[in-house]
Amino acid sequence: MDSITALPSRVSARLRPLLKAVVMLVPLLLVGLQWMTDTVQSDNYLMQVPLVRQLPWLESPWVYFYLHLFTFLPVFALSFDRNVHYYRKWKALMPAILLVGALFIAWDVFFTAQGVWNFNERYFTGIRLLHLPVEEWLFFFTVPFACVFIYECLNFYVKKDILSKAEKVLSPLMAVGFTLIGLLYWGHLYTSTTFLLTGGFVGYHWLFLEGHYRSRFYLSYLVALIPFLIVNGVLTGGYTEEPVVIYNPEEYLGIRITSVPLDDSVYGFLLIFGVVTLFEHWRK
Repeated sequence: MDSITALPSRVSARLRPLLKAVVMLVPLLLVGLQWMTDTVQSDNYLMQVPLVRQLPWLESPWVYFYLHLFTFLPVFALSFDRNVHYYRKWKALMPAILLVGALFIAWDVFFTAQGVWNFNERYFTGIRLLHLPVEEWLFFFTVPFACVFIYECLNFYVKKDILSKAEKVLSPLMAVGFTLIGLLYWGHLYTSTTFLLTGGFVGYHWLFLEGHYRSRFYLSYLVALIPFLIVNGVLTGGYTEEPVVIYNPEEYLGIRITSVPLDDSVYGFLLIFGVVTLFEHWRK
């Protein structure tokens, strides 16, 4: 049942299409306005980040590619597990990954061209497509592929919906909280864009889309944060002499979990939630 029907008579049938349009378009319009008006200081990248532990064997132009192998190969091997049968779900999963990935790649290309972030050439093979390393393109396949696998495993092995009651409070709180942070940090292009889009998407999902899997997704993302922070920790300089991905310090929140900008965890949340939403819709 649509969440919108749970609003106190919540809104009349006539107003629902209008409310849908507002919830969908306002974050997009705000982000578009900021993209058109914000000026980013070029070539202003932060090379010194918190170091967890330097690992000399990561000092290689292949390190980003190796991360993809580390992320993809174990999940691919386990996809043929007799219980989860992950390989049977690829028919619905692959289009979801490709569609959401295409949107994020366009976002990535724009931010790279603007100077919000960039890539350290000593850590990738040097092949770029639309300003992005080929390894960056692969990120939008291997990471969702692995995260949805975690989601599916938890759905099978954890029968109890642990966050089902909390979700009723978490979803509206996240929608409002992310949106407020996006507005408060207007002018910080990465922070504002990421938080406004995530707040808008969570709000739209809570109001208008089926919510039976939201709490399941929230739990899976909390679990996925552990490998996500390890992989992203390598990319953001937690284990190497310099970061693989370099950020403009004027355009993000400035808070890091080890070496990983907090904004990255919200960016990843939006990426995976978008994929799971389409995956759940299409596999019906």
